Amino acid sequence: MPASTSVKLNTGADMPTVGLGTWKSAPGAVEHAVEFALKNGYKSIDTAAAYQNETEVGEGIAASGVARATIFLTTKLDNPDQKEPLAALESSLKKLGTDYLDLWLMHWPAPMTKGEPPLADKTHDWLDTWKEMEKLFQAHPDKLKAIGVSNFSVEFLERLLAVATVVPAVNQIELHPSCPQEDVVEFCTKKGIVVTAYSPLGSDNSPLLANEVVTKIAAKYNVQPANVLISLQANKPNVTVLPKSVTNTRILSNAVIIDLTEEEIAELQAIDKTHHFRACHPSWTGWGSLGFPDCQ
Repeated sequence: MPASTSVKLNTGADMPTVGLGTWKSAPGAVEHAVEFALKNGYKSIDTAAAYQNETEVGEGIAASGVARATIFLTTKLDNPDQKEPLAALESSLKKLGTDYLDLWLMHWPAPMTKGEPPLADKTHDWLDTWKEMEKLFQAHPDKLKAIGVSNFSVEFLERLLAVATVVPAVNQIELHPSCPQEDVVEFCTKKGIVVTAYSPLGSDNSPLLANEVVTKIAAKYNVQPANVLISLQANKPNVTVLPKSVTNTRILSNAVIIDLTEEEIAELQAIDKTHHFRACHPSWTGWGSLGFPDCQ
């Protein structure tokens, strides 16, 4: 499947296939990364309230001089804010310096308390949060162009779709050869939900960058191993991808997408059979205690 430049959401909007992720991108660096990325052809920026860098992301967007209408901007509802989604939305809009979001995601199906440390809020159902997000989406089309979810397994998606009046536009999940989550990708594709891949390299200092299959394909196309891993997701018809960096040269390099053969895609997907790991393990839960399975 040749790589695409955009994927159509169930709202009819086009979402750029490759965007700049900002997880772990700290204030002081992220604003420059966003500015540089937008000035050099990126059209999609992803952040979250939990990243604590929305203000700086907004500053980067403003400094770029790129028209807001040409940017696909995503942020996420934080777990401790699930009881107050309207206030959280207004806070994100203010910090980002924008009147609207192209996409707003529930970061996890896991309501948390606002205390330190945050704990699971067993008095609130995340399905109620989704219902409130639906109401906001329907009542404020000027502020929300699309809503979706993040870190949802098939089990959680099935529970959501059983009561939802709005099908999520996107499910953002960890996705790379050592965490392929093929069941989630297949389910989302059948339901018209676009998948966005975060940590496509397997996060920082990933062993995937030195994997012999990855390096072999990189040598064939005269690109970096990172390009192979990002391109793997971009070659899938229902997937967008979020490489992240605050280094100018890597931001430029990460945007280079190659068309992989079916055989190469199969080789890369098979890495999971021998090298299996997950980069994102939330520290606020015992991972399985809220029903989140490991990569499948």
